[in-house]
Amino acid sequence: MSETRTDHMAYMEGMEVLEPGIMEEVIKAMNAYDYNSYTAEDVKRALEKEMRNPRDFAALLSPAAMPFLEEMAQAAQKETRKHFGNSVYMFTPLYLANYCENYCIYCGFNCHNKIKRAKLNVQEMEKEMAAIAATGIEEILMLTGESRKMSDVKYIGEACKIARKYFKMVGLEVYPMNSDEYAYLHECGADFVTVFQETYNADKYETLHLAGHKRVFPYRMCAQERALKGGMRGVGFAALLGLDDFRKDAFATGMHAYLIQRKYPHAEIAFSCPRLRPIINNAQINPKDVHEMQLLQVIIAYRLFMPFASITISTRERAEFRDNVIGLAATKISAGVSTGIGSHTEEEIADKGDNQFEIADNRSFEEVYAAIKSRGLQPVTNEYVFV
Repeated sequence: MSETRTDHMAYMEGMEVLEPGIMEEVIKAMNAYDYNSYTAEDVKRALEKEMRNPRDFAALLSPAAMPFLEEMAQAAQKETRKHFGNSVYMFTPLYLANYCENYCIYCGFNCHNKIKRAKLNVQEMEKEMAAIAATGIEEILMLTGESRKMSDVKYIGEACKIARKYFKMVGLEVYPMNSDEYAYLHECGADFVTVFQETYNADKYETLHLAGHKRVFPYRMCAQERALKGGMRGVGFAALLGLDDFRKDAFATGMHAYLIQRKYPHAEIAFSCPRLRPIINNAQINPKDVHEMQLLQVIIAYRLFMPFASITISTRERAEFRDNVIGLAATKISAGVSTGIGSHTEEEIADKGDNQFEIADNRSFEEVYAAIKSRGLQPVTNEYVFV
């Protein structure tokens, strides 16, 4: 297999190439990050500051910070309340299609996994979105498998146009595109683009992504910048924790967002904090080396480093854990989630395609809404007002 693989650092035909800069700086910083070199004194100094620099962030992600989780949590909650009040934003993801042309060994959608494939047509999209909107949700995140053939840019654009009729905020988590394609989707109604880099270790990335456009590491890593060049209001960042050294991946994720924010000050920045979950035909996939307390450390460190950023807590996590981190550091939570295709209606399209991964929190919108209120927080279904 290795002899037939393409160069994962070489762009394929048609891929837009940006000027060197942010990617190189992130990788250099990550490679130089020796988290075992930080001490308790470094962590204390970081906690004493009002504004924290990359070195402080590095200390807060280090093993030396684990004994300080309580102090870090208190500081994070203070920052969260300062910038977000007691609001917790709610949204629902909608999977439009699960066709994929990539061979990513950890993903349930990968092109060699034997699953039920499907995609929603325009009429089915409308029914799904109407059903979601009827629950009270005003923000949607639309996802596809990474197949340009089965889910081309025009298809995603049509979904954006429909979504704009039902929702006040439209996000996308689809395959990376060129800036002109992002501009088209923005014109169709998309506000926000999230891209999981999966891992920032290019060598490890090469062993996990064996074929397809996703194999091209630099094209994926520069997606957020192309999205902003295309006019998107905000961009989201994430590493899939558990694929490689989670501390280095979390550090690189934070640095990536930090450098994008410095270059594009107007951009709204968001973090997701997903861990590996079992998939169809491989129930053994799990982040055995990334425990809940370590995940909590990552989430808190993101908040202390970039206090204005939105942080989403995934349904990959237990309901109790999710409830504990909202208002503490996480400011956005999904509800009524399914990672299958056509799973929000009771009609013939329900459960049309298989799930991408198993979720751990199956609560409805109403249940999550009630859980937020029970903690003295304010559930908010839309974070943006159009005038």
